[in-house]
Amino acid sequence: MSPTTFATGSPGSPSGQDALTRDALTVLQPGFTGTTAPDWLLRRLGEGLASVGLFGRNIVSPGQLAALTAQLRAEHEDVLVAIDEEGGDVTRLEVRTGSSFPGNHALGAVDDTDLTRQVAFALGRRLAECGVNFNWAPSADVNANPSNPVIGVRSFGADPDLVARHTAAYVGGLQTAGVAACTKHFPGHGDTAVDSHLSLPRIDADRSLVDTRDLAPFRAAIAAGSRAMMSAHILVPVLDPDLPATLSRSVLTGLLRDELGYDGLIVTDGMEMRAIAGTYGIEHGSVLALAAGADAICVGGGLADEETVLRLRDALVTAVRTGELPEERLADAANRVRALARWTREAAAEAEGVDGTSPEPLGRTSRAGGTDRVDGGIGLVAARRALTTTFAGPYDPPTQSVYVAAFTPVANIAVGDETPWGVGAELARLLPGTETGTFAGDSAGASALAVAGTRRIVAVVRDEHRHPWMTAALDILLTTRPDTIVVEMGVPQSPPRAVLHIATHGAARVCGRAAAEVIAGGRQRRNTLS
Repeated sequence: MSPTTFATGSPGSPSGQDALTRDALTVLQPGFTGTTAPDWLLRRLGEGLASVGLFGRNIVSPGQLAALTAQLRAEHEDVLVAIDEEGGDVTRLEVRTGSSFPGNHALGAVDDTDLTRQVAFALGRRLAECGVNFNWAPSADVNANPSNPVIGVRSFGADPDLVARHTAAYVGGLQTAGVAACTKHFPGHGDTAVDSHLSLPRIDADRSLVDTRDLAPFRAAIAAGSRAMMSAHILVPVLDPDLPATLSRSVLTGLLRDELGYDGLIVTDGMEMRAIAGTYGIEHGSVLALAAGADAICVGGGLADEETVLRLRDALVTAVRTGELPEERLADAANRVRALARWTREAAAEAEGVDGTSPEPLGRTSRAGGTDRVDGGIGLVAARRALTTTFAGPYDPPTQSVYVAAFTPVANIAVGDETPWGVGAELARLLPGTETGTFAGDSAGASALAVAGTRRIVAVVRDEHRHPWMTAALDILLTTRPDTIVVEMGVPQSPPRAVLHIATHGAARVCGRAAAEVIAGGRQRRNTLS
């Protein structure tokens, strides 16, 4: 499709783009491949594109990321540079090493909103230092369904009040660092058993339950001043019997704008996700989303090329020309994007000199020169506090290398399979010679026993309650080798039943480090049950 299909060539506009075409570019949030910006992306930034989404494939190091964002700003000073950096299991900054910050579920387990604010501030400061000013986080979903395949430890928990107060704290911490928060996934993705990356989930709850459970954290985010909200590709019949939230005027305009009084930017979840792309297509879906009240179209996690940008740009312009999308709605959406860009510039200036520390210290772990902060920063402080350790009896820490059996489920698409997880690397640091093997399926337990030999076994699981084969594998290990240590790095629903059971409430690198410290005989005092 020609790059100038709908340009009328108004004399004063860059690249001969008319206002309509420029607005159509402004509302897109595309991605790209590579660690430097391609020429086509820089050219579109000059023509009105106002946002760019970054993913793990675009990031090698903080220095490279800072150079990349500077390259983008050389073409468009006020560009929104967005990222999906939740911390915990979902990290793009540290996609190849695992995150230095625990995720939401660990923070919810501690239930210290000041700690949550400090973690969000520290993560936001790291983003800002690299030139990223818009974070598709936090997840405000109430994880009401323990079998949820896509939310899980990305949620602060299953209690709406807890999720609400930590969502507000996270928004405050992130935005104090000068990074716009994008609270997701409205109106709440927690009570689903289907991953919207793969198909369209449906939540059959009555309106009172939606109000008291799912919407409570979003009300808190609005009160905290969240600059953006991300819609969910879910069908909630009590809100709209026909259309998923992303495409529903009843949900985005009627509920979010009019009823809840939200006036910030509304962003769609990735339009190439099958819940939308497989039912409406990304072009028609994008038109419907904007008509429903969305202001920005997120695309680029899977489709990351110039053709996608041009297809969507031209689809929006055509929809305006044919009357399917009111021109004033597109203009309003583009103006909201530009307004957020202006806010990020002002917020970045205000964030200079803000240290993000709490008015009251968090005990000994919060002292700026204290051992814990020097040892690993606020992320490690939080990960250590989040541990729940259960001892079935006297515990003898291993004094030599162990064998780590990682029982590994298929990673959901939001998390991805690039990011390492577990405790093997950290245990190898503390107990040299430690090795790790990955196992899955019905033979996992027997295979792990065979490979481990006489070495003591540390079994690492992720959401054991969702995977019967993991339970069977642990049954075999604990029966044959009663001294097996179990580390649960997902949502801890299955009862502890090992000589030492550690629930980390997430699989971030710092969570693995915190667990490894306990296994090796240190830091056993926290949250200990007997």
